[in-house]
Amino acid sequence: MSNGDFSMGDSIGAGFGGSMGGGNAGGGNDAGDGLVFDVTTQTFMQDVMEASRGQTILVDFWAPWCEPCKQLTPIIEAAVKAAGGTVKLAKMNIDENPEVPGQMGIQSIPAVVAFKDGQPVDGFMGVQPESQIKAFIEKVGGPVPVSQIDQLLEQGEALVVAQDFGQASEFFGAAMQIEQDNPRALVGYAQCFLGAKDVVKAREVLDMVPEDQRDGEHYLAASAALKLAEQAEALGDLGEFEERIAANPNDLQARLDLALGLAAAGDKQTAVDQLIEIVRRDRAWNEDGGRKQLLEFFEAWGFKDPASAYGRRKLSSVLFS
Repeated sequence: MSNGDFSMGDSIGAGFGGSMGGGNAGGGNDAGDGLVFDVTTQTFMQDVMEASRGQTILVDFWAPWCEPCKQLTPIIEAAVKAAGGTVKLAKMNIDENPEVPGQMGIQSIPAVVAFKDGQPVDGFMGVQPESQIKAFIEKVGGPVPVSQIDQLLEQGEALVVAQDFGQASEFFGAAMQIEQDNPRALVGYAQCFLGAKDVVKAREVLDMVPEDQRDGEHYLAASAALKLAEQAEALGDLGEFEERIAANPNDLQARLDLALGLAAAGDKQTAVDQLIEIVRRDRAWNEDGGRKQLLEFFEAWGFKDPASAYGRRKLSSVLFS
């Protein structure tokens, strides 16, 4: 739906006359009761058109028999609540209230229409991905304010990048005081333990992340970093691998093990160099093991990490030379 689909908006109030001016008669909830509320033909003028002069109101046209409506409901309601009050969501059952959707020419549901300053300004039809609904809300309602918990998480994550793990843990702890099972806070806390070389505690905290929240980039990066730390912890003294390489530069297993140990010790660039040397000497070794380990490093460090950028440049140079 584009703005042009709402040319009839000026006549909505007039088209229903007094039937839309009856305040909350008819059982509609007051828009001030919450971010998500029901609206009827009788309450539409006050709770949507008039209310939209102070705040963008989304109207979700739905029906009990509509399966796509049921799919959209949890997505859009969660997105509206996450938007921090930039918009509200009015839900209209078209079976019980056919006048408004009929006046607006709504022919397919679910349909969501944004009202602003008393007029319909934009909308969409059908089930949309969460990312697109969030983008739509920002478009019609303005930028979503950063919540207190998001501020704490962003500060904590910045301190992790700066390797100030003690200070970072305080921010993640404060975030968990607000939301105990917040996955980003738990992941950040686990990263602090990793930074302190406490692999056992890091594993305990990371295991607390709810299973249905383990597909985000923060969790995957922390999980990869924990795996590397556990591998490195089992290696022991790195001097043994350095001696083996000095005696036999083609001891590629020693190079791989040394790279794991160096990465765990924070010497990321030297760890990259060891893996690049494996690729240069024998790309097929251990089923392309040198390159695969590099990719695991990149996932654990994050692609914005300077060592990841360094590794990608070196790898491209070797592969395409």
